[in-house]
Amino acid sequence: MENNVTQNQEPALKLNIKRTAIIGFAFFGILLLRQVYDSWCPTFLTELFKGAFPNITNEEEVQYLVGIIMALDNLAALILLPIFGALSDKTKSPIGKRMPYILVGTFVCAVAFPFIPVFFHYNNIAGVIAMMAIVVIFMMMYRNPAVSLMPDMTPTPLRSKANGIINIMGYIGGAFATVVGIVFVLSDYLDINGEGGWAAGNIWVIEIPFLLASVLMVASCLVLFFKIKENKIEAEIAPEMKRGEELSELKEKVVDDKPLTRGNKIMLILILVAEFFWFMSDNGIATFMGNYTIYYFEASSSSNMINTIVGGVGSVIGFALGGLIAGKIGRKWTLVGGLGLTLVSYIIWAILSFTLLEFSKGSGQFPIFLYIIWFVKGFGMSLVHVNSYPMVVELCNSKKIGRFTGYYYAASMAAQTITPVALGSILLVPSFDFGILPIYALVCLGISFVVFLFVKNVKSTKTEFKKGLESIGSDD
Repeated sequence: MENNVTQNQEPALKLNIKRTAIIGFAFFGILLLRQVYDSWCPTFLTELFKGAFPNITNEEEVQYLVGIIMALDNLAALILLPIFGALSDKTKSPIGKRMPYILVGTFVCAVAFPFIPVFFHYNNIAGVIAMMAIVVIFMMMYRNPAVSLMPDMTPTPLRSKANGIINIMGYIGGAFATVVGIVFVLSDYLDINGEGGWAAGNIWVIEIPFLLASVLMVASCLVLFFKIKENKIEAEIAPEMKRGEELSELKEKVVDDKPLTRGNKIMLILILVAEFFWFMSDNGIATFMGNYTIYYFEASSSSNMINTIVGGVGSVIGFALGGLIAGKIGRKWTLVGGLGLTLVSYIIWAILSFTLLEFSKGSGQFPIFLYIIWFVKGFGMSLVHVNSYPMVVELCNSKKIGRFTGYYYAASMAAQTITPVALGSILLVPSFDFGILPIYALVCLGISFVVFLFVKNVKSTKTEFKKGLESIGSDD
């Protein structure tokens, strides 16, 4: 009898925080590069298109061309992320199944990335677009495998907590890129054109951010390579991974080499549809919030930068707490809570935007209440992001994590490709202006919330975590 008790009292699952943070270096590199890319490349293209098509005097037409090029990035991601995910699932090598893609993708990106500002400086539009294409393709090569490393090495019940750490690492990368962008201001380069045009500017103003991003990408990749031995770690943690699968929140368990059950298939579709609409909302706001600030309120663009920072603080708090909350009430209800909290903040945003006359169109003031709304939005959506990806990869076995990661990112990239066009088309209607932004965000998120409520095939579980120093595993 005593032996049976001993056997049944298995130790609580523990999250290897150090290893998870090291895996997060991959996401650090991803968001660092992406932030520099998104911050600078649209302006490069704008200036080059203006020079290449001098007959175009309408700013909207130039931005339309820029929008097409930038939208192609998301279209490429929509296609390539599932492909590289599925390929990495089937790869076997001495350094693991994900690491070959991470190494090749990182180093090609790091080499090509600094050439984007070089070609811009020398007014070579074909060179800029070619380098952007190379960066996007190889970024997709390492993004899916890098993200897949976390569920590869984390038991199912601990993935939300691990995903929070991964996202915080990514935010650090994005924040670093923002600081670099503040120091090396693009406008300084474009304004040094008194006698020779923008190409007469100091090239290092635009080159250093790209070089720094490349160097840090390579450094983070090398840390990952030397610290994370895929094959060795996966063999060591196999018993923990098996126990994690037994503690899954799914009512219908996933069985190796068998298709998804009907219930799990419906659950996957509902999560991806809900994800599509919350990214329609979130990315639509992200795309046009700057213009909303400048052209609707006629307020300073710095107000939007402060607002973004406030939202980021809320997000980091949510990333830190999202996994812990899910461990108490389950991922589904944590995610429902995050969507609901954000939805309420959007309702308040919409009501106040149309009732507070002092913050009406052309007031010249950025609404103070938006800082509070953005903090709440950042916290709420971080609960969503921390738990949604683990819910998707929980629906597959270890042989298909890359493929299901591809499904997750395909849904988000489809939304990010469509929403700028959809919202931009609405704004072309004569009776609409940027004041429609909170309504658009509210409608898209409302659809997402309703769809997600139909996710049924889960049970609420309480995960027993080790605490304090015990939660930190060995240095694999």
